[in-house]
Amino acid sequence: MSGRDLFCQPRRVGRGAALTLVFAGVLAAGAATGALPGEERAPEPEVRRTAAASVSRHEVAEAAAEAMADGKSPEEAAERAVSRSGDRWGAVYSEGEYEEFTEALDGRYTGVGLMARRERDGRIEVARVRAGSPAAEARIREGDRLRSVDGHRVDGRPVTEVVSLLRGDATDAPVGTPVRLGLERGTRVWSVTLRRASLSTEPVTVRGLPGGVTVIKVAAFTRGSGERVRGAVRQARPGAGIILDLRGNSGGLVTEAVTAASAFLDGGLVATYDVEGEQRALHAEPGGDTEKPLVTLVDGGTMSAAELVTGALQDRGRAVVVGARTFGKGSVQMPSRLPDGSVAELTVGHYRTPAGRGVDGKGITPDLEADTGALRRAETVLSGLGER
Repeated sequence: MSGRDLFCQPRRVGRGAALTLVFAGVLAAGAATGALPGEERAPEPEVRRTAAASVSRHEVAEAAAEAMADGKSPEEAAERAVSRSGDRWGAVYSEGEYEEFTEALDGRYTGVGLMARRERDGRIEVARVRAGSPAAEARIREGDRLRSVDGHRVDGRPVTEVVSLLRGDATDAPVGTPVRLGLERGTRVWSVTLRRASLSTEPVTVRGLPGGVTVIKVAAFTRGSGERVRGAVRQARPGAGIILDLRGNSGGLVTEAVTAASAFLDGGLVATYDVEGEQRALHAEPGGDTEKPLVTLVDGGTMSAAELVTGALQDRGRAVVVGARTFGKGSVQMPSRLPDGSVAELTVGHYRTPAGRGVDGKGITPDLEADTGALRRAETVLSGLGER
């Protein structure tokens, strides 16, 4: 893979719900409103039909061109073609949506700086407020209840829908547009109007646990995240264990994922994949740390490039994987630019772990299953690895 071919996450399921599913994995990890783990797009060569897709990108582009010649919408024509193709991961993006993806590759997104979580009773609460964001300037705090967004009640809604409202996805709201929030704190109920801003994500966070264990949390493989992982590994306490937390990581740039895997491997195979029938391979860079005990944490929100890393570390015997079965998204998408500037993506291949396991539709089974208390279980496993 050239460094520009990537594994994608679920796409929008219809107009007005644009991009909401894309945020699912990052939100599960507590990401800020609209932090989009996108992927850098590949060049746009004309491709032939493959077993991975029932309609080729050439056919989609042809349908779009015909629609434009007839005075119709190329984007809508392409959407119909992709919908009929049966391609689970195929999608069509407007020019503006595609631009958002490009910005997200640099860890930038449009939002107000809130991290949201849904409580068991369906309430939406503020999990975190990003410093310097519009939400912080409005003195919104962690634990505040979010009651409404632009008059839409949010109780009981999936967090992804709440994010879509905050971002203004339905109207392609740009930076600077207002969004009115209804909030509650104890007995106080109030409303505040914020202006959406261009913010940056923190895809990699590092913290220490008692005993010197280092926890490296990767929310998404955006640009630069791989080197951050490598830096965290180099700075980890000698002889102490590392927990690589990929829970809720819905993927990102495959080049960044390979760089992250290289932090724990001394060269060798990371994954194989096929594009239009041609077999290719991804290899780790030499010189990674192969000594420190390592546990990788995963869950049902671990997807795509994050599954690639997990599979490599598990198959190579480098890490014990703890958590729940991963999502199972192991296919490769490539884009085509349409006449009106919109972009169509179709599945062109699938990848496999070093041991030849297919991930798509199957996911990766952890070595040790754990739901609640997964982090504590990981610490216990690390202590055993250290003793050995």
